[in-house]
Amino acid sequence: MEALQKASQARNKKLNKMEEVKNLKNPQEAFDKIKEYAQNGYASIPDEDKKYFLKCFGIYDRPATPERFMIKLRIPGGHLNSSQARVIGACAKEYGEDYIDLTTRQQCELRYLKIEDMPALLERLKAVGIDAYQTGVDNIRGIMSDPLDDMAYDNVLPSHKTLLKIQEMFLYNPEWISTLPRKFNTAITGSLANRCNIFCHDASFALAQKEGVFGYNMFLGGKVGVVGKSADIFLADEEEVLKAFGSIIDIFKRFGFRDNRNKSRLHHLIEDVGMKDISAAIRENAGVDFATAGETMTKLEFSDPDHGKVQLRDGSFGVHVVVPSGIFSGSGMMEVAHLSERYGNKEIRFDMEQSLYILGVQDVQTMLQEKFFETYKNVNTPYLNHLIACAGTEHCPFGVIENKNDAINMSEYLQEKVPLENGRIRMYWSACVKGCGIHGLGDIGFEGCKAKVDGVTEDGVHISLGGKISSEGVEGYSVIKSAPLRYAKYYVESLMIEYKKLRRKDETFERFHDRVLSQYTSYFLGFIMQLQAYLRAKNINIELHLDKKVLSGKNEEFEIFELGRKLYYQLTKQEAYSAYDRFSNENKREKLENISKVIPDIDKNLAAVIERMLSSEQKRAVVFSELTPLIPL
Repeated sequence: MEALQKASQARNKKLNKMEEVKNLKNPQEAFDKIKEYAQNGYASIPDEDKKYFLKCFGIYDRPATPERFMIKLRIPGGHLNSSQARVIGACAKEYGEDYIDLTTRQQCELRYLKIEDMPALLERLKAVGIDAYQTGVDNIRGIMSDPLDDMAYDNVLPSHKTLLKIQEMFLYNPEWISTLPRKFNTAITGSLANRCNIFCHDASFALAQKEGVFGYNMFLGGKVGVVGKSADIFLADEEEVLKAFGSIIDIFKRFGFRDNRNKSRLHHLIEDVGMKDISAAIRENAGVDFATAGETMTKLEFSDPDHGKVQLRDGSFGVHVVVPSGIFSGSGMMEVAHLSERYGNKEIRFDMEQSLYILGVQDVQTMLQEKFFETYKNVNTPYLNHLIACAGTEHCPFGVIENKNDAINMSEYLQEKVPLENGRIRMYWSACVKGCGIHGLGDIGFEGCKAKVDGVTEDGVHISLGGKISSEGVEGYSVIKSAPLRYAKYYVESLMIEYKKLRRKDETFERFHDRVLSQYTSYFLGFIMQLQAYLRAKNINIELHLDKKVLSGKNEEFEIFELGRKLYYQLTKQEAYSAYDRFSNENKREKLENISKVIPDIDKNLAAVIERMLSSEQKRAVVFSELTPLIPL
């Protein structure tokens, strides 16, 4: 523990402002006054309660909706029964303008709530076993798990009961209410398929095998869109999971940083101390010499909702319901409750992509004839089946772009321009750098930002590629920075054209990325996305597609020259030079014939790009950033 003590002492000499707020009072005092606040109205609520203490109990004051609150419900592992779903839906309809957000943590949020209605709302939820305790700020948040736990064929270790025992360790316990340096996210799965974003949490327990025994490998330090690292700990049974969890939250509580709010997550403690010392501390603190890590077995993408159903162990089906961007309604939730009772086993599960399953369905086709599925598709377009978008500016003070409808609008545009009958494309949108839309793990990720067009600031996005939830997770890489939002769809359209043209039968975008896109530099991909969009906008008909096999060795200079060769030939039907050697003109004295002379009416910007790609060594571009300014938006 010595390394932890030193790191903590060095960083905790001065407390951040939020820690000072936390010292003002016991959070329970705020919760106990809700009835009083309801009687006396919004103006009677102290600022510290609105800004912090009520959030400890999932009650968020939202400036975007003046004098109206959001409540974040705790739905363990996304598991919900029909009675609970019906009450949640009725509360949203009666108190919250019939609006519900489904979240990436398998939870749901009700909005537009008045403080006057809060006591009645909480009582109705409590009556069916639902509350919002410790779902906000510096608490152990709702725990994620496989939505098909104990029912899917690939579920090796049912984990929901263990999840509930983990939850019992801190829920309603004053020792853990608002006592952490920052929020703490947890997930556990005993399945082969990763249906709960298992690797991107402060503490994760993923199915593993060691010496013929199934258990869990422990991963630490993940956060939204950031993959955690192995703690090199194998947990053989439930008892060991509970001891390891108890140990790490105690360590985080005692030694986590409290000086800089931006550095208060477990991730930063691990960065400072190192995983080796953290793992040793977990063992020492738990009083258990846990085994070293086994082989992680949770390696597959989540079971395929693109066909709308997953067969379960009992022969019934889990029927998928697509809720684009998680924008749902109380009325919709009540209909789901009804459908689960009429056709299923009264069980509903939220997934990590802001959608849900109705479980235990025998007669799938009859159920799909219900009017509900006209609004919420069982199978939507490939662009909507796996869409994630966080709250955005409409509901979140940190949002930079509107986000939810931005995501839906792009998806609808892509289906119109590049229709796909099937395919798996995970487009994940976050409205700001905080990454609540887990954009870092998307096949295509979008992070809200501001962009400048002709000196005027407007909404934009950073675009990334290559995120994965398979294997042990992979974070995506940036391809375009600060793309104006109104143009971003045209850039993504370029990629979708390539995906449609070059993909193999039933190939997911993730596999397409690994087979084709991964052969290029990120700079090439960003440039080609913008160049192809420009060519389409100018109606310049050039067959400029990606190669299945690339010879330029992920070298920008070589990529530039080879792309320039293709452009020159496509336009002139002649080679730029008589001979080539390693992506340059073999006869160094041979001069490039100016393409503007060959094609007098050529687009001036395109001509300038080609000139920089192919000209003499002194003028030739060696990195794509030299070319990008030559392509106007």
